[in-house]
Amino acid sequence: MEQILANGLYLGAQYALIALGLTLIFSLMNVLNFAHGQMYVMGGFVTYTVVAQFGLPFIVGLLASAVVLAVIGAVCERFLFRTVIKRSKREESTMLLAAGIAFFLDAVILLVFGEKQRGVPKIVDGVFNWDMRLIMPYDRILIGALAIAMVVGFILFMQYSRTGRAMRALAQDRMAAQLMGVDVDRYSMIGFALGAMLAGIVGGLLVTITGINLGMGGPTSVKAFLMIMIGGAGVISGAIAGGFILGMMESIGLTLLAAYGDVTYLAIFATLLVFLAIRPQGLMGKPWG
Repeated sequence: MEQILANGLYLGAQYALIALGLTLIFSLMNVLNFAHGQMYVMGGFVTYTVVAQFGLPFIVGLLASAVVLAVIGAVCERFLFRTVIKRSKREESTMLLAAGIAFFLDAVILLVFGEKQRGVPKIVDGVFNWDMRLIMPYDRILIGALAIAMVVGFILFMQYSRTGRAMRALAQDRMAAQLMGVDVDRYSMIGFALGAMLAGIVGGLLVTITGINLGMGGPTSVKAFLMIMIGGAGVISGAIAGGFILGMMESIGLTLLAAYGDVTYLAIFATLLVFLAIRPQGLMGKPWG
């Protein structure tokens, strides 16, 4: 049981960070960012390049991922999504744009980094062993702790900073926020940059554990959408809850159904289908949107 809980918390903290970035973009702009998984992969490759190719410390690679993805997110919002939102009244336009960005980033990653799996050396050696009941490598403990700290930091930033309050107001009522003097365009760009940055940070964290490759973008986006569906689209607390719930479900499934291979994910998807049929707005979403 201790091992299942530890693995669930480790996975949940990473998933919560991924879901936070996606739900922040959705709540601010009503945009489903299908390129979120590709941004995660890009962050992992940036960290790999800085650490493995340039020989710089891991923390430098992580900061580089955060900066590069924040810039990519800001550019996408400023020159692509903002233009499409202003010129088109159809919501499908932003969805198609996001899908196009996903394919474009996949092509860039393939051209620059190739198809091979990439990784960096462990940042901490050794394994924590508690009476054979809980076995966890120290690097996973560190990555999990960093992810949880970032989730807490994000919550505090959104709750107490001026930028965070402005983005929360924008998410609650875009028109009212604009009438109260909130610079809608500016904070939409900041929010998109922050969401992309969170995806890049998670990619940078996990390149030390699982490595990174071109094919991870699509499945990561699917998991991110699952998390915000569980918690409630556009709800920050729901994204966190969805991340930890999915992480715990995956940990339990992989432990109890290890002998059956892919049955774990079949069971998870079947459970989510039943849940969404009963409560389509998610745990913390409102029935009216």
